[in-house]
Amino acid sequence: MNLAQITPHEYIGTRIKALSRRLWEVSLELHTHPELSYHELRASTVLSEELASAGFDVDRGGAGLPTSFVARAGSGDSPRVALILEYDALPGLGHACGHNLIAAAGLGAALALRDLLPCAEGTLLVVGSPAEEDGGGKVAQVEAGVFDGVDAALMFHPGVHNWSWAPLTAMVEMRITFHGRAAHPTGNPDDGIDALGTLIQLFNALTELQKSTPNGSHVQGIVTEGGKATNILPDLAEGRFCLRAMTTEALDELVRQVTHCAGKAAGATGAEVTIAQEGAAYTHFQSNPSLTEAFTRHLTRLGIEATEPHPDVFLGSSDIGNVSTRVPTIHPFLRILPPDHSDHTPAFAAAAGDERGRTAMLAAAEALACTAYDVLSDPTARALAWETFQERRNRGLEVAE
Repeated sequence: MNLAQITPHEYIGTRIKALSRRLWEVSLELHTHPELSYHELRASTVLSEELASAGFDVDRGGAGLPTSFVARAGSGDSPRVALILEYDALPGLGHACGHNLIAAAGLGAALALRDLLPCAEGTLLVVGSPAEEDGGGKVAQVEAGVFDGVDAALMFHPGVHNWSWAPLTAMVEMRITFHGRAAHPTGNPDDGIDALGTLIQLFNALTELQKSTPNGSHVQGIVTEGGKATNILPDLAEGRFCLRAMTTEALDELVRQVTHCAGKAAGATGAEVTIAQEGAAYTHFQSNPSLTEAFTRHLTRLGIEATEPHPDVFLGSSDIGNVSTRVPTIHPFLRILPPDHSDHTPAFAAAAGDERGRTAMLAAAEALACTAYDVLSDPTARALAWETFQERRNRGLEVAE
C-alpha cells in the first residue's frame, strides 16, 4: 500500500482489519489455555514469537521474571513508547479479567505500527508483563528499568463501562501471624494462649475500623491457618489481608492502623505477632490527561464514546499504577458486558471469548496504535504528555480527580 496516498491513522485502521483474524486467533489461544501468574509460559511464547516474526527484537525473561519479555523495533532511544501486554488468568475462572484481550490488542497495535516506524523517530517497545493478578510483574519491571526513557505507556482493559481512564486504588497484601501456646481447652486452658482467638479479635477490630475508614479504603481478610484439632488451643494462627485505599498516602495510613489493631489484639491475649508484606505494593493509578484525550479521540472516530468514570466508584487495583508514577500512562476501559455485571465472574470470562470481546479488542488495538503513533511522530504531543504528567505530580493530584 502506498503510504503517501493515505494518512498514518488510516493505514493503521487498514492494518488492524487485515490482522483481525490472526489477532482473534491469538486471543482465543490464550483464552482456551489460561495460565496463572508467573506460569504464563504458553502465552508469553505465543506473543513473543508473533512479534519476532514481524521483525521485532525480543528479549525474554527480564526483570527476574521468566514469563516476561520486551520486544523492540525502531531506530533509536528517543522518543520511546511502550505498549503493555497482560496475559495471566484467574484461579478457577480463567480469563475472567479479559487479559487475553489486553494481550491481543497490544499485539495488534504493535504489528500495525511496525511498518510506520520508518516514518517516525524513536523506538516502540512491547512489554509482556506477567502476574498482574497476583504478584505485580510491572512493579519488578519498573524497578529493573524497563520503562526508563519511555514517553508513553499504553494499554487498555476490558470492563463493563466505556471509561476514558481507570479509577484504580493503591493496594498491598499483609500476612499477620499470631504465635500462642498450645493447651487442652478443658484440661489446662489457663496454660495456653489461643492464637486463633487472637486472630478472631483482630477480625472484629478490623470490622470496627472499616466503619471509620475514608471513601475508597477497604480491608478484606481470610484465615490461612487456624489450628489442626478442636481439642487443642491453636498455638499458631495466620490471616492474609488485602488493604486498598484511594491514594498511596491513604494506604500507608491504613497499614499503620491495621498494624496497630494487630498489636492490640496480641497484647490482649499475650500472643506474639509477626507481620509481613505479601508481594509488591500497587500504587494508585494516575492517568495522563493528554494521552487519555488522544486515545478517546481515536475511539470516537471508531464510533465508541468513552466518558469519565462515575464519581466515587473504584475498580480494584493494578500494578499499572506503579508505571503511572514514573511515566505518562493510560489505562482506559472498553465495555464487553453491561454495567450491571462485573469482571472476575464466569459471565465476564465468556464475554472475553466471544464477539463482544473481539469487538472491544480490535477497537482498542486501533486506538492504541494511533495514540502511539501520535507520540512517536509529534514532539508537541510528547511535550504535552510530560507537561501534564509533571503538573499532576507537582499538584499532588490523586486518583479521585
